[in-house]
Amino acid sequence: MPVKKFNPITPGTRTRVANSFVELTTDKPEKSLLAKMKKSGGRNNEGHRTVRNRGGGHKRRYRVIDFKRNKDGVPATVKSIEYDPNRTAFIALLVYADGEKRYIVAPNKLQVGDVIVSGTGIAPDLGNCMPLGEMPIGTKIHAIETRPNKGAVLVRSAGASAELAGKDGKYVLIKLPSSETRLVLATCRATVGEVSNKDHGLEVLGKAGRSRWLGRRPRVRGVAMNPVDHPMGGGEGRASGGHPRSRTGIMSKGQKTRKPKKYSNKFIVTRRKNKK
Repeated sequence: MPVKKFNPITPGTRTRVANSFVELTTDKPEKSLLAKMKKSGGRNNEGHRTVRNRGGGHKRRYRVIDFKRNKDGVPATVKSIEYDPNRTAFIALLVYADGEKRYIVAPNKLQVGDVIVSGTGIAPDLGNCMPLGEMPIGTKIHAIETRPNKGAVLVRSAGASAELAGKDGKYVLIKLPSSETRLVLATCRATVGEVSNKDHGLEVLGKAGRSRWLGRRPRVRGVAMNPVDHPMGGGEGRASGGHPRSRTGIMSKGQKTRKPKKYSNKFIVTRRKNKK
C-alpha cells in the first residue's frame, strides 16, 4: 500500500505524508452494519476526566465487525475493501452464500471477488478463519482469540501479524508482533495472513489541525508545568524535573505496571524484548 507526499503549497502540506487509499474500492459503508457512536471526551460515567488530551474530532459511526467468524462452512465473497475511521486497518465487506453481510478486518492482499470461509477442516488460505491447531507451523496469522468463542482480541492493528511457532499438546505457541511468545489453546481461532494497511506507520499528519480532527487535544509537557500540576514541574529555567514520570507519579522508564498475579502470566513463555 503506497503513501503519497504533497508539494509544499501550504505549511500543512510541506511535511505531510498521507495514505493513497489505492486498496479501497468504495467510500460508502454498508448501512445495515453501522451503529451510533457517542464520544466520551476522556470522561467516565460520572463525568470525571480520566484520560487527558481527548475531545472533539469528526463525527464517526461504528462499523460492526465480526471478530468471532462463527458462520462455519458457508463461503463468503469479498464485495468491497473499505476505510474504517475507528481502526488503523482496512475492513472488508463479506457477502455469504445465504445473503448475509458481515464486516471483517481485511487481510493484506485480499481483493474483491475472493472467496473465503471459516470453520474446521478447511485449507489455510488467505482470509480463512480456522482453529489454531489445524494450521501448519510457520503460518502468518492475525485476529487471534485467547479463549474459544470469545472473538479476536490479539493482532488486529494495521500491518500486524503473528507467527504460529509450534504445537504443544492442547496448546499452540504463538510469536506476537512484540516478540513475546505465549501459549494459546489450539481450539481458539485465528485468520490466515497479515493485517492490511501495512504502511500506516509511515503517515505524517503535517499539522496540528489533523490531530484535532482525530479527537486528540494538545498535550502539555510535564516539565513545562508548575510543581502543583506535575511532579516534573517547576525549577529555574529549563530544568529537567528529575525522573520522567506520569502526572500520578508512575515512572515512565522501566517501572513494571503489569499485575504480578495476572491470570495470563502462566501462558507467557518469553517476555517481549525491551527497546534499547
